[in-house]
Amino acid sequence: MQAHAPFPSSMVCGIVAVATLLCAPSSVLAQTREAGPWWPHPEWGPDDQAGASNRITPAKVLSALQLAQSGIVYELGQVYEAGMPLFRGRSYSMLIPRRDTNAVGANRLVGNEEFLATQIGQVGTQFDGLGHIGQKVVMDDGRVTHVFYNGFTAEEMDAREGLQKLGIEHVKPIITRGLLVDVAGYKGVARLPHGYEVTVDDVLGALERGGITEADIEPGDALLFRYGWSSLWDQPEEYNRDPPGIGLDVARWVIAKHVTMVGSDSWTGEVLPNPDSTLVFPVHQELMMKHGVFNLENMIFESLVEDGVTEFLFIVTTIRFKGATGSPVRPIAIR
Repeated sequence: MQAHAPFPSSMVCGIVAVATLLCAPSSVLAQTREAGPWWPHPEWGPDDQAGASNRITPAKVLSALQLAQSGIVYELGQVYEAGMPLFRGRSYSMLIPRRDTNAVGANRLVGNEEFLATQIGQVGTQFDGLGHIGQKVVMDDGRVTHVFYNGFTAEEMDAREGLQKLGIEHVKPIITRGLLVDVAGYKGVARLPHGYEVTVDDVLGALERGGITEADIEPGDALLFRYGWSSLWDQPEEYNRDPPGIGLDVARWVIAKHVTMVGSDSWTGEVLPNPDSTLVFPVHQELMMKHGVFNLENMIFESLVEDGVTEFLFIVTTIRFKGATGSPVRPIAIR
């Protein structure tokens, strides 16, 4: 997820004690570290840090592998390079240090290496970890803190050297069944318009168009939403401006399907701005913070569309940077 404007003043809920600003909705003002409105997780318990990657069981992997019949591989990630769309404050710079001009050994060995300076998990094709998105809340004892997936608080997580809880290293490899939800194709457009909120009816229509019913969705699947937005990849200003995406209705529908993750060909996955102007990235909170469902952004699906592929073996694994909030990845589909 990219950076965005500061929280609007309308989200400030009040002042308690000596000028303590409370920005959490009133519905989350009664909670303790042991129990709150979204924690502990009902399936995986209070210590879980793997989220919905727990749904990638050996049985799920074996079932997904059966989908690879032709051996054709589709690249679903963008190439990382300096010219890719970057939101404000983020950067990507690769340098090849000048190599030693002297060859080494009788075999005259020479070589290259690179120096890369970038936000490792929040540029390019990016996999959001569970330590990325949380909420500012007030506990029962009046303490104001930030709470993330499974109730982990800022006090438990924070460290300059990396997150102490919910680091990306806890995400299990995702080898599962992928389903392409081609919303742009269903709507009959090359790409959805700026700020378009994808509805549940859109999703069901896109699935049906691809030969998939709602009942076909299985626990642990990956749902990948195509908005046609990757066509703007070489136009960073347009790509970054008010992308289409799913809203809270679709997010809750996704959660009810018990999937492992969602992905999209935009930099948010969710509609921006949200139709409710008081909310900032609420779909990220609903999916990841509350339910541990992962989000993969800045994908590309055109090769799947060209070949009419909607169901496939989907593989994506994060790099185990200890304490990172996200990870660069190379997602692939195999049919």
